[in-house]
Amino acid sequence: MGFGGLSNWFTNDIAVDLGTANTLVCVRGKGVVLDEPSVVSVDKVTGKVLTVGKKAKEMLGRTHGEVLAVRPMKDGVIADFEITELMLREFIARAQEDRFLSKIIRPRVIISVPSGITEVEKRAVRDSAEHAGAREVFLISEPIAAAVGVGLPIDKPAGNMVVDIGGGTTEIAVIALNGIVTETSIRIGGDEMDEAIMRHVKTEHSMLIGEQTAERIKIVIGAAKPMSDVEFEVKGRDLVNGVPRTEKINQEEVVDALKEPIEQIVDALKLALEKTPPELAGDIVDKGILMTGGGSLLRGLDERLRNATGLPIYVVDDPLRSVVLGAYRVLEDPDRYEKILMKLRRI
Repeated sequence: MGFGGLSNWFTNDIAVDLGTANTLVCVRGKGVVLDEPSVVSVDKVTGKVLTVGKKAKEMLGRTHGEVLAVRPMKDGVIADFEITELMLREFIARAQEDRFLSKIIRPRVIISVPSGITEVEKRAVRDSAEHAGAREVFLISEPIAAAVGVGLPIDKPAGNMVVDIGGGTTEIAVIALNGIVTETSIRIGGDEMDEAIMRHVKTEHSMLIGEQTAERIKIVIGAAKPMSDVEFEVKGRDLVNGVPRTEKINQEEVVDALKEPIEQIVDALKLALEKTPPELAGDIVDKGILMTGGGSLLRGLDERLRNATGLPIYVVDDPLRSVVLGAYRVLEDPDRYEKILMKLRRI
């Protein structure tokens, strides 16, 4: 059965951007109804889920021995199947106002996945969604969803290039005629940037900081090139004497810390351009490259990529939501976009 059909009138189908850092959910006819961190806290004794989303993220690095706060997604794919299923179940339930109707007619779900995902990883996503209450599961490639979300004419015989920098992956794709012509997917994203900052503080300041502190540093003063002399006060644990202390770091240090993951993104973009057919490359010269995903918000990153390629590069208006908004457009007009959906065959 295709995604369209009369039964669409009787169900609240759902689009999900199941991200490493955040999960966003759209309900057909309502738009984005949920935007929460992809974090779950669990009671280690009973195995019971305590909190999901924002409240669970607040627990990261702050729990005692009987509580575990985990991020079940890593590098854009499922790292913990059971916890992901519990997280999806909670998010799908929150997204549905009529719980009684959802039990009678379970929703069909579109989930965005990295373009470089394996067949095993695809099945893991499908199985998690089905166990979480989905009647039928469709997958859509993140770059295609992002392209649809920003209104690119992906059904035309012209090249459109999208760079989607998420929490766990960077997806680079050239799209034409409702398909991906060339793709490059690397497991480098916002998480690796945070880890690079943590390593820098540990090496240069002999101090340990947590993931959330590193993320705040990236958001507040992170950049791809020095832009000001702004500083950030960091609180962590001294590696020498083991006591808490405060240290100030400046933007130039953060730029230096982020060089490695940024260079990997630059190299991936260059590789993607090398693989692009000449005719489509000409289209990209004329139209430029669109950047999306939370990582595209890093100060100066668009300019760094522009200088590396000599091509016009633009950050889309709503980079954090472009993928889920693209999946939502598919929900709103399934007949038009049915060709770009993937449905896994059972084995």
